Amino acid sequence: MAELKNKPNTLSRDDFVSLFGGVYEHSPWVAEQVFDAGLDESFNDADVLAAAMAKVVALQDEQTKLDLINAHPDLAGKAAVRGELTASSTSEQARAGLNECSHEEFEKFQTYNAAYKDKFGFPFIKAVRNSNRFEILKGFENRLENDQATEFETALAEIDKIAAFRLQDL
Repeated sequence: MAELKNKPNTLSRDDFVSLFGGVYEHSPWVAEQVFDAGLDESFNDADVLAAAMAKVVALQDEQTKLDLINAHPDLAGKAAVRGELTASSTSEQARAGLNECSHEEFEKFQTYNAAYKDKFGFPFIKAVRNSNRFEILKGFENRLENDQATEFETALAEIDKIAAFRLQDL
């Protein structure tokens, strides 16, 4: 059980969305729907809140899920270079050492990002906490072999992992 510092069941809707709206990248609608469904004391546990948020995502139509996937930045991508990532994404990518890529590694990330988007139509998503740039590059190589349906579901599962990690930090 991972008790949250801020007790979600005691927050107003605006405060809840302000605090938890960024857990899913650029998608405050997830937090809004969780709040609107009602919060009791059990939601003060990060795992319970993460499961509720993941359920909201799972119940969405395919286009909404695709929009959620597309709200995520490329790993070691141009947005990172330009400083356009959210604070959470910047921190997560830095912890995985993506800010320390050599020129060759950065080029490899660019090549894989482009190949992945060309094949699947959305960015490669990976919860990079507890990973390093070498493992992430290997993940690209492995997942580029998958089919569209597998990668769509994998991306959503990785997004749920990212959200759970972010909740643990709040």
